[in-house]
Amino acid sequence: MAGQGPQKYPGASTAYFYQNRYGGDLMEVNVVVLHTTEGTSLPDYGGGASAPNLTAVPDFAARKLKWYQHFDFDRSSRALVNLAGGVETNTLNVCQVELVGTCDPGTHKKWGSAPHIYWPEAPDWALAEVAAFLRWANAEHGVPLAGPAKWPAYPGSYGSGGGQRMTFAQWNQFRGVCGHMHVPENTHGDPGAIDFTRLIALAKGTDIEEDPMAGFTAQEIHDAVWRIDDIAAPKDAADIATNPTWQPQSILRDIQARVRANTVEQAAQTAALAALAKLAGSGVDTAAVVSAVQSAIADAVVEVSVDVTGPAKGV
Repeated sequence: MAGQGPQKYPGASTAYFYQNRYGGDLMEVNVVVLHTTEGTSLPDYGGGASAPNLTAVPDFAARKLKWYQHFDFDRSSRALVNLAGGVETNTLNVCQVELVGTCDPGTHKKWGSAPHIYWPEAPDWALAEVAAFLRWANAEHGVPLAGPAKWPAYPGSYGSGGGQRMTFAQWNQFRGVCGHMHVPENTHGDPGAIDFTRLIALAKGTDIEEDPMAGFTAQEIHDAVWRIDDIAAPKDAADIATNPTWQPQSILRDIQARVRANTVEQAAQTAALAALAKLAGSGVDTAAVVSAVQSAIADAVVEVSVDVTGPAKGV
């Protein structure tokens, strides 16, 4: 029977709910189609005339997606082209999800540092949010957590250039998660090369725990480790007047240099004692002792310097 299970995704806003205006066909959904809006904010969809079932809008400060629901889960929405004849698209047991952002590398480059999601390189938190929705769709409506093997990058995904577009027969038989790029009678190539393997792994709960540093740039990580938590210089530090705080990086380097020097000195002293032990007894030539000790120290310093400094490169 159509329309079974919960029809509203938990936490989704219905501030832009268009079902009362456009109705839609009642279905029993077994397919989720992912789109990208190619914009940075919630579209108005022409007052709902081209709206999907749900839109996911990034909240970068909270590292979450804010969900807006426009039609019930088991109601046909309006984001796909449906040509006369052929197959049904919007009304073929499909729930459609628009992800705010872009799949176009040219658009990604043009937007530059402006906050946006380039979905082929989406941060883990964004993929995890989409995965949570798919997990819900699977648990509550039986949508399989599986999909096509081919997710070519845009613009190669436009039309049928990437070989990913389904035939009418494949579309009629399909169950699971796919992209706008896979739907017949359509030409759009979104969501491009989204990391579908990882997305499904997250939805199934088989992926590794999210990297707590995911989403941070290399410079931000460097600053967090080396620059933010400066350490106050000890009161007896010679340069405290001009350098009241030390960065951990410089302290580690100083400690490393001192440890290396002590290691070299200790090894030299040990070698000298070993040389003296060989000369123990009566009738020792003092000059020979001095010469042997000096030679042992010199040899040990050279040898240990190589042993100690070699592996330490890159520290």
